[in-house]
Amino acid sequence: MLVRLNIVHFSFGTFIKHLPTLKPTKFWPYRIRPKTLSTTTAINSSYFETLNSRQKDQIHLYVDALLQWNQKMNLTAVKEVDEVMERHIEDSLAIIPPIRNYYPSHCSSSCDKLNLADVGSGAGLPGLILAIACPGWEVTLMESMNKRCVFLEHVVGHIGLSNVRVVRGRAENLGQDPCFREKFDVAVARAVAEMRILAEYCLPLVRVGGLFVAAKGHDPQAEVSNAERAIETMGASVLQLCSVESQSPHGQRTAIVCFKARPTPRKYPRDPGTPAKVPL
Repeated sequence: MLVRLNIVHFSFGTFIKHLPTLKPTKFWPYRIRPKTLSTTTAINSSYFETLNSRQKDQIHLYVDALLQWNQKMNLTAVKEVDEVMERHIEDSLAIIPPIRNYYPSHCSSSCDKLNLADVGSGAGLPGLILAIACPGWEVTLMESMNKRCVFLEHVVGHIGLSNVRVVRGRAENLGQDPCFREKFDVAVARAVAEMRILAEYCLPLVRVGGLFVAAKGHDPQAEVSNAERAIETMGASVLQLCSVESQSPHGQRTAIVCFKARPTPRKYPRDPGTPAKVPL
């Protein structure tokens, strides 16, 4: 059943007045430690230091808002600025090198201007950070929870991003909506679900000839193997597992890159809740 979904624009004055009045977090100069993305081809994944001063300021504004709103909402378990920078910002920026490496070589197009979907965006990670780092990309943040969408709308306006839209809805419904189905060059997801479920959430949104990139932990081989049938059913295949060597206490991360070669069968994604309850 198709569900009519609208891009939502919130009036959140009532919500904001219940937030604590805080002084802005004082940001000290932060330098992200260099790290290397280890694949069959070496890729440099240290992106924070390549950002210009405006982009760095935008990330600082985002982190400030995240920590303030987090006092009233469950946005992240992380409470300190440095930990947010290491655990969330570094992880989000680490998705850029695999996209820049594999999209031009497999999708026959430049990656300077991409239409990208962040599925289950939550607090805007990684999509909002990607929009800051890559202003030529049009980024759609897809989130099912209204409160989180309110935060996302607020922070997009607060930072001043013109290349981001927020869409409230479940991935299962959005994947069946003609406005979103197979409309994106790239779909990304971080800390949403296991790969069998993610494949059904994300790949119906990706156009034929596009990429799906999932951010995972240090050893996702078994999870990827279990997901091969689901990925194949959605019309895609695993292109590469890119290991991100991180010096942070959270250890190595992996970006799983999938290439979509065929249209997704019309019956997928299944009804809301079914992919999680009965994974392929």
